[in-house]
Amino acid sequence: MDATPLTVEVLMGRQPGWMVTQTGRPAMRSPGRPPIRRDVEQAFWRRIAEGMTSEDAGIAVGVSGPVGSRWFRERGGMPSISLDAPSGRYLSFDEREEIALLKAQDHGVREIARRIGRAPSTISRELRRNAATRSGTLKYRAGVAQWKAELAARRPKTAKVVANPQLREYVQERLAGQVCRPDGTVVVGPSPAPWKGRNKPRRQDRRWALAWSPEQIANRLPIDFPDDESMRISHEAIYQALYIEGRGALKRELVACLRTGRALRVPRARARSKPGAHVTSEVMISERPAEVEDRAVPGHWEGDLIIGLQRSAIGTVVERQTRFTMLVHLPREQGYGVIAPVKNGPALGGYGALSMNKALATTMTTMPEQLRRSLTWDRGKELSAHAAFTVATGTAIYFADPHSPWQRGTNENTNGLLRQYFPKGTDLSRWAPEDLEAVAHALNSRPRKTLGWKTPAEAMNEHLLLLQQAGVATTG
Repeated sequence: MDATPLTVEVLMGRQPGWMVTQTGRPAMRSPGRPPIRRDVEQAFWRRIAEGMTSEDAGIAVGVSGPVGSRWFRERGGMPSISLDAPSGRYLSFDEREEIALLKAQDHGVREIARRIGRAPSTISRELRRNAATRSGTLKYRAGVAQWKAELAARRPKTAKVVANPQLREYVQERLAGQVCRPDGTVVVGPSPAPWKGRNKPRRQDRRWALAWSPEQIANRLPIDFPDDESMRISHEAIYQALYIEGRGALKRELVACLRTGRALRVPRARARSKPGAHVTSEVMISERPAEVEDRAVPGHWEGDLIIGLQRSAIGTVVERQTRFTMLVHLPREQGYGVIAPVKNGPALGGYGALSMNKALATTMTTMPEQLRRSLTWDRGKELSAHAAFTVATGTAIYFADPHSPWQRGTNENTNGLLRQYFPKGTDLSRWAPEDLEAVAHALNSRPRKTLGWKTPAEAMNEHLLLLQQAGVATTG
């Protein structure tokens, strides 16, 4: 009888599900290059918050300067993780390094737990779940264990502006909505260059937009949607949606609609304003009535010029209490660019003393007399004929001290907002009075924190209604 040979089948490799059996968790996909440890990233951003540059902060946490710059740039200039100190509930990287060292010395679970002050069950679970498995066996290494623990701890959430289309549309409209005249006609504005992921162009046109700040948007939502709790978002969440890549919420190019126009979120730098001509002591800011300082009485204004190319300018006046803004159109006089300049001759640029008085008086007298009590100006020579202006309008003029732009802080802040529409280094004479009116309307329609998130237009309208009612009562 012929013997039939037996065939023995040998299984090669690992059994399916071997990793789940040994570690007690599903397989984790390797990220390739190890990511930044959470504690290192937190230390980096804490140093940024202290005022360090990205290069210095990178060196301080143990990496090179270029790596620190890359971290800062890739995250849009703001941290995507919490910077709060760890609570101690979870194992730290230092503790994992101690566990790896003791494990390599063949210490048992209870001995390791006793030495680092943790429960034995914590050590046992750590050695099982977060061990390296590439070799087919469990080998504990601190770096791999830290990566696995941080990966398992992630709890990604969908951004509010992604999950709520109505909220996203509201935010985008207030950031990038079109500027319109009071009658609703759209003003296109200039045609800026396409956004290339960099800061706003220097001395070039910028896109005209409603340009509400994230804080204005966040605090206006409860007013516009008092009964809809889904229409709520913090200003910080809007900044994260703009600056942090991977959120998938708002387009990065919308940062060009923010006032700063910066591609990365960094602290603001404020420039000092240069003083103008000297004035007499009788019209110094020290002589201004005390009621102006506390903003209790409406009708006190601050003013200045914003200057453009080829001696072009726009006058700005802001009411201190309501923050209501008016823009003064300053067209060039006839003969500008044709008649040769004459020393001590007439100023044809549009903001000589006579031209300025006429244009400013025309603008200020659109307000009732009770709402134009005083005007605090910078020290420029354009208002050197202030005595004639006071006679014509009944508005008292005062001048700020040298090198003291904070004495006209409301106007300085407004000029900063207006530079988004009228950048330095551009020709301001090309804009018609209707265009200036549209920009002023855009600013006066933005909610302000100092006004309880009412708009300057709403605050000014309240005073106008009170004056109108007082006039009716008097005549009655």
